Amino acid sequence: MPNITLEGPRIEDVARKRELIKTVTDAAVKAYGLPKQAIVILIKENTPDNVGIGGELLADRTTGKETAG
Repeated sequence: MPNITLEGPRIEDVARKRELIKTVTDAAVKAYGLPKQAIVILIKENTPDNVGIGGELLADRTTGKETAG
């Protein structure tokens, strides 16, 4: 049973999450040749205050709080 984890920013719209799950499930079914009931997908949503890029919080980069230098 394949387990697929998707990590990224929060998706507010549940309809968009449904479409994401369907699209990834369809791709996994095609790749693995398994029924869709065998595919498990987890969405891990990360807020910008829990992601660091280049030594800075993403929250600081997206809100204009980044420092020069």
